Order: sequence, then C-alpha cells, then structure tokens
Amino acid sequence: MDSVKALLVIIGCCALLACNKRTDTPFAQDWQRYAATFYSEGRIIDTGNDNVSHSEGQGYAMLFAAAAGDKVRFDELWQWTQQTLQRADGLFSWRYRPCPQQNAACVDDPNNASDGDILIAWALLRASKVWDSPTYKQQAMTILSVIENKLIVERQGRTLLLPAEQGFVDNNAIQLNLSYWIFPAFADFYEVTEAPVWQQLNESGMALLAQVAERSPGLPGDWMWLKQGELSVAGAVNTVYGFNACRIPLHLVWQDPSRTALLAPYKTFWQTQQVVPATLNLATGDEADYRWTNGMRAISEVVNYRSGDTSDKPQLNLDDDEDYFSSSLIMLSHLSLQDNR
Repeated sequence: MDSVKALLVIIGCCALLACNKRTDTPFAQDWQRYAATFYSEGRIIDTGNDNVSHSEGQGYAMLFAAAAGDKVRFDELWQWTQQTLQRADGLFSWRYRPCPQQNAACVDDPNNASDGDILIAWALLRASKVWDSPTYKQQAMTILSVIENKLIVERQGRTLLLPAEQGFVDNNAIQLNLSYWIFPAFADFYEVTEAPVWQQLNESGMALLAQVAERSPGLPGDWMWLKQGELSVAGAVNTVYGFNACRIPLHLVWQDPSRTALLAPYKTFWQTQQVVPATLNLATGDEADYRWTNGMRAISEVVNYRSGDTSDKPQLNLDDDEDYFSSSLIMLSHLSLQDNR
C-alpha cells in the first residue's frame, strides 16, 4: 500500500512539473525577469504610474505567461483579474489603484478599456491551446461575445471599435484609439469564432490607417476623432503620436509584414533623425524633448526585421531599469518574433 501511495505522489509531482514547465528559452527567461519586477500576487504593477494595475497590464502578462509555459502565474493573474477587475457584464474595469482593502474596492474607474478586454480574451484563447483547456477557451469566447455586442459598432459606413463602453461618442463623432486594433488577435478571433465582424474590424482598421498614411507625416494620433469619415486629432484626449500609437506598427507587421505602405510613415519617423523623440505633436509639429524608450526602439527593430529591411534578427533583452510599459513593449516585441504567423 505504501508503494502505491509513493507511486501516486511521484505521478502527481511529475504531472505538476509538466503542467508548470518553464522552458529555458530566451523569452521564458525574460518573462522571469519581467515577473520578478512587476508581478505581485496575481497583479501587474505599473511602476511608471503610481503603482496602479490595469486590464491592459493583466492581459499582457497573461499573454507572456502562456507563451512562457508558466501556468502557476497565468492562473494567479487570471484569478486576480476575475476577482478584482471583471464586471458583471464580463468586461473589465480598466484601473485598480492600490488601497487598504486590496480588492475590487480599489477600482477607481469601472469603465472598461477595449484593448485590455481584447488582450485578456486573446491570452485565454492562446492559453487554451498551450494547456489544452476547454475552460480557458470558453471563458475567452464569453468575453468575445460581450466585446462584439458592446464595443463593436457600425458607424459612418465602417465597423469600429469603441475604446470603452462609455465616454467616446459625441453626436455623430467617435473618438478612436487605433492602437486598440490588435490585428493578430482579430485574426485568431475570426479563426475560432468564424464571426465576420472580426474580419470587418480588421479591414476597417487597415482602411483608417491607410487614410492617415496619405497625409504628412502619416502617423496616427494616440487618440483621433472620426467625423463624417475624416480623422483628426483636434479636441482628442491628446494630439500626439506617442505611447499608445507606437504599438500600431508592431500590430501591423505581426499580422502581415507585407503592409509596406502602412509601415512607411513609422520607418521614416525612426530613420530621419539622430535621436528619435518619444512623442510627436501632430497638431503643432513639436517633438518631445526626451528620447523614445527602449520598448519603442524594440518595436522598430522587429518591424524592420519582419518587413525585410534587415536580415539580422533583433536580440531583445530586458533592462533592470525599464519601467512597466517599456518592458511590456519589449516583451510584446519578443513574443511577436517567436510567433509563426
């Protein structure tokens, strides 16, 4: 009897190790460094923004944990996100500000952010394949259904993604954040749901970016108003190409490296100056007086490599001095490199 118990313990330990195996890949090693700096009991801490947590950060970390094979942290991230950020409708409050209660009472803005919702659903979908989990897949599908019903709208002859359920529609105008169009995620969502809306959303995002690219300097604002079919930064949350829109070229090349016309304005911005500024004010032409982050530079290296401008595969590594967002961009760039798409 003792030998049977011992055998069962060994089998259980082996199964646990297999389930939580962390491969010794460069990405998995960087994930361990990322987690050591920003992960705490299931939440990701934005060290550059008063140590808040938000749905975007949870979604990014869940993507990274799944890619690194870290099921323990993936489950802890998902559990914290469900218990703290998930609303009754299935979407996620976008921001948690640390408070004494250390629970959902710390959510200081219950509005959602559609990039966070999309990232979390995408992470669950990818995790369902990594660990062959129907539960993760069903949870992803439930979130996608709510996104389709609440955040994707038909306006001005296009299929559009609202940045959030509340606050971005004014009469016939809609304020958009084109960095929330995560094109490789849309492709995966269409594959699993076969819902045409994901293809339509993909096409509308490409068309809007093409419209932007036609006008100098060809860069989208972090936030832009769409009114009567025209895009403008006037009156938007901000008027810069910066810490949101910098993700767009990575999303583009991740899904389809042949989108050379859409990528051209970003490459020009990166290559025509000695020191690349972190932001460019599209209303005034003023550049930030501080340089782009290492995360932004990592995106440029991946875009240039994926689109064939260079044959040298980028060597992406985290620096201990990076803040949350720059580190997340480096990890996201790294993840895109290892995706076979």
